[in-house]
Amino acid sequence: MASPNRTRALLAALALAAGLWGLSAWLAGADRGPDGAQGPPLRHATADPRVILRRVALGFVRPTDLQAVPGHPDTVAVLQKDGDARLLDLRTGAHRPWLTVAVRTRSEQGLLGLAFAPDFRTSGRFYLHSSPADAAERVGRVSAWRCDPGTLAQPRQVGVVLEVAQPYANHNAGQLTFGPDGMLYVGFGDGGAGGDPHGHGQNGRTLLGTLLRLDVDGGDDGYRVPGDNPFVDDPAVHDAVWALGLRNPWRFTFDPHGRLVVADVGQNRWEEVDLVSPGDNLGWKVREGRTCFDAETCPTEGLRDPVWTYGRDEGKSVTGGVVATGDGAPALRGRYLVGDFVSGHLWALQLPSAATPTTPVGVLDLGVVPLMPSTFGRLSSGDALVADFASGAVYRFVSPAASPAPPP
Repeated sequence: MASPNRTRALLAALALAAGLWGLSAWLAGADRGPDGAQGPPLRHATADPRVILRRVALGFVRPTDLQAVPGHPDTVAVLQKDGDARLLDLRTGAHRPWLTVAVRTRSEQGLLGLAFAPDFRTSGRFYLHSSPADAAERVGRVSAWRCDPGTLAQPRQVGVVLEVAQPYANHNAGQLTFGPDGMLYVGFGDGGAGGDPHGHGQNGRTLLGTLLRLDVDGGDDGYRVPGDNPFVDDPAVHDAVWALGLRNPWRFTFDPHGRLVVADVGQNRWEEVDLVSPGDNLGWKVREGRTCFDAETCPTEGLRDPVWTYGRDEGKSVTGGVVATGDGAPALRGRYLVGDFVSGHLWALQLPSAATPTTPVGVLDLGVVPLMPSTFGRLSSGDALVADFASGAVYRFVSPAASPAPPP
């Protein structure tokens, strides 16, 4: 008969392979949460001995976004797919309700993205990307909100920036963030189903399958098109579009050099990471990754190559992350963290200085962890967080030598 330790390890491996994340956590020695409910373990090792994931909070339900609150260095806003946003105190692991949005939640719909305005510390302005329940049809909505920037109290919707019709319930994307230029960048997927049946990815007149660049500094309703947007003088492309040819950009970020790093979820074969410049065409659905999609040959002129791809042997749905710049895990400093939602594989990439297919990407493989990484976050310190969609826990990337925080 196998030893108890060997049996335990075998069962844990089988549970992980089957995607039974809750069972895997139990076999790994999960502890109890503050309400007595079973929680995930306090920490997870990675494939690199210099990096561990230390749990800082639990009790969230299907988290979709993590955003550090400007002016509140120990507070993180955590979005949940079903429409609730909560404020997490990193010092204690406690969190409290902040706001609720009525959303559709079928498939990939929900409360999907949050961006604080550059002047949030004085204006209290922030923006949400959601699938609103009060719309007559499926739409992706970017709404303007305000709260007291000191206490974070009284969050209230004050306007609607834009709405985009969604033909299906998936490929909503949902990220939004402010760039170093003060403009609001918004990501929309191709509208869904599978294989882009309406050809949105290469249709410049639709806002689906694009990244948008918007000026929202003039008021709470609507937006202005920045005069230096790349397609302003191109009648074949909507003026608000900054880049097109995307399938489902699930998370993007600006790196310390001001470059936009996008993770785009693949269809059948390839997941990809792109360095996106103004006016880029990322190729969907002419191509998936660097290969032709559903064809033996395809045109490549004018299409931007991804800087990094991985195949279905390593994962099935990329989750874009952040560039770690803090001292919590020195091995990750300057690297772009990215993960796979299905496999739990994590990587830390040393991005190239130029977005060319021949420039190598330095890959630090952090291995497979028993999480479903749905979103990453970066604190004002530069340290990185990751949320587990399955268990609702939030983890911080730290070195094993880092002093432990009180367990939530």
